[in-house]
Amino acid sequence: MEVAPNADPPVCRIMDYGRLKYQAKKRSQGAKKKARTINIKEIRLRPRIDDHDLAFKLNNIRKFLSRNDKVKITLMFRGRERAYMENGVEILKRVAEELSDVGVIDRAPKAEGWRMTMVIAPKS
Repeated sequence: MEVAPNADPPVCRIMDYGRLKYQAKKRSQGAKKKARTINIKEIRLRPRIDDHDLAFKLNNIRKFLSRNDKVKITLMFRGRERAYMENGVEILKRVAEELSDVGVIDRAPKAEGWRMTMVIAPKS
């Protein structure tokens, strides 16, 4: 096997090709093991959510952020609720304020049809 083709004279080494392939495979498996995949968890809310229900959802969001997962918060509007989209923005701002100690806003609140979404990432 040629080790340094640009050297003068070129450097070659006699080695077991099967062993070389095995070592390369083991190196790639080790790199995959150390790689961290980012999961996105979703929490769905409604605009008329009660304080206790919101607190319960916030605890779940804290749990997800502590495991280094991003959290997508979806606020769903139905019927007459769509006329009061500004209430949804207030709820999402309140959620972001409550979670400011463990997370940061990755994507600001954005209305998409009948839904409003925001993504919160864990603080590093």
